[in-house]
Amino acid sequence: MGAAVSRVDSHQPQKRNVSSCRMHCVESLCLIFAVLSISHLYILVFFFPPGSSARGADKKKRISRRMALKQVSSSKSFGGFQKVFEHDSVELKCKMKFAVYLPPKAESAKCPVLYFLSGLTCTEQNFITKSGFQQAASEHGLIVIAPDTSPRGCNIKGEDDSWDFGTGAGFYVDATEDPWKTNYRMYSYVTEELPQLVNANFPVDPQRTSIFGHSMGGHGALICTLKNPGKYKSVSAFAPICNPMLCVWSKKAFGEFLGPDQNKWKAYDATHLVKSYTGSQLDILIDQGKADEFYDQLLPENFIAACTEKKIPVVFRLQEGYDHGYYFIATFIADHIRHHAKYLNA
Repeated sequence: MGAAVSRVDSHQPQKRNVSSCRMHCVESLCLIFAVLSISHLYILVFFFPPGSSARGADKKKRISRRMALKQVSSSKSFGGFQKVFEHDSVELKCKMKFAVYLPPKAESAKCPVLYFLSGLTCTEQNFITKSGFQQAASEHGLIVIAPDTSPRGCNIKGEDDSWDFGTGAGFYVDATEDPWKTNYRMYSYVTEELPQLVNANFPVDPQRTSIFGHSMGGHGALICTLKNPGKYKSVSAFAPICNPMLCVWSKKAFGEFLGPDQNKWKAYDATHLVKSYTGSQLDILIDQGKADEFYDQLLPENFIAACTEKKIPVVFRLQEGYDHGYYFIATFIADHIRHHAKYLNA
């Protein structure tokens, strides 16, 4: 960034001019404009003085998030760019990374945005390096966002003790129990903070947003949609945990994050949420591998039965021979991108 340049009136003593400027900054709203360049990402930063309105404070909070955004990597892919960014999360109170795919269309126009939520033990890297989604996203002009699956480095006792709880396993809930409730707020991060950050810094059309995910992330995609009618144009999932109150993995996590009262758990269980859903019409796509070694934990039949009772259409495809991994996802990822593009580009 170049050095600041001050214009001084040659007819006035410089000391008096500086004093006048100071007085002006105290008595009136001043706006300082700066342009920062972070590997081709240009960010506008505004500063407001003390005493500004609540609206100004909100704007300052949003803009402070822009200022903290740091590009970690960028690789060209199918004419667009696969990028990873880091920022200081307000909700999670730690540094978080998320991936962004910008299709070629994003260079000249605002694009729909599609969020992907990953499963247990994953980071933002698994989906972007293994699924091969970039080609279909490029063809359909979709910006794709892939966040991490939990807070990182919070130094909470027990968060790194097992693969199915804590680090890499945030389960997309807002924890209410100590010591987790300060940092483990993945639901609010995914539905509020991250979209605000994305909307402020990338050429997205926030009115055209969809979501999908895998396993724990499929659970996350379903509950985010069911808890926020109208927020997402479409939803899909690969082998989602459909009834987490009855799944061994999530029962453990829900108990730690939400406490022993299982009535609280229902607020994050897709099978229970769909029973009381009254929002706009949904068109849900679910792919499930028939050879999935975790099939008994996922309980898709319970969710389908609840959807059938509510007359909510679900396309459930049981794929012969496929397991729970990324070869399965890569095989059908183009179908899911097309499913979302049908609604996002309508």
